[in-house]
Amino acid sequence: MDFLYLEEIDSTNKYAKEWVNDIKDMTVVYTFRQTAGRGRLQRKWSYMGEDNIYASIVLKPSSEYKEVYSNLTQLLCVVLAEVFEEYGVESKIKWPNDIRINGKKISGILAEGVGVNDKEKGYLLQGLVLGFGVNLNTSNEILDKIDQPATSLNIETGKNIDKEKFLKNVIDKFCLYYNNFIEEGFLLIREDYLRRAEFLNNEVAVKVFDKTYEGIAEDVTSDGALKLRDKNNKEHILLIGDIL
Repeated sequence: MDFLYLEEIDSTNKYAKEWVNDIKDMTVVYTFRQTAGRGRLQRKWSYMGEDNIYASIVLKPSSEYKEVYSNLTQLLCVVLAEVFEEYGVESKIKWPNDIRINGKKISGILAEGVGVNDKEKGYLLQGLVLGFGVNLNTSNEILDKIDQPATSLNIETGKNIDKEKFLKNVIDKFCLYYNNFIEEGFLLIREDYLRRAEFLNNEVAVKVFDKTYEGIAEDVTSDGALKLRDKNNKEHILLIGDIL
């Protein structure tokens, strides 16, 4: 991986998308000052200060979009959870790609594709942008202003976290999985993902666009979809959505 540091930027994902043709495959765009980050479904990602990580991994696995690419966020979930465990902190995954500790969010992930439509070849993928933010060194005063329960690694460990070391560890682990993951897909990490899934066997509400599904989260399929059974015993396989 190559690393591209930006002193300040509105969004690493936005920058990576705009410059995707000039950024090499396997490049990490990162900053400690992100002023207008975004989460899933256009949610605003709150800026937690300069002692945290805001990064985007630029990947160019092929010019053809493959379904496995949509599972890269789940791979990064497992990678982040493994890194947290090295700090002695147990984390859980909220489907599909939030990381939480004791019900408090510590990291979020946003994947976006960039491509063009070719008259002869159809859709051509220019690159994937896998963005993530991690609360590493955040005060309780800042966390109290967030509109949802949140935490930070320094609070969980009682120690200040070296940002560069943390980021390098995440990227090194991601690279160890990446090539095999592209070949094997979600099944490569399914057991690791399920072991950390906080939602399994619980009653949940999942919003998919303008519709909400309610029921028991029974499983995650071989391709990373959520299997939900409603009160009428009807099974729903949800490829996208957010647990409320």
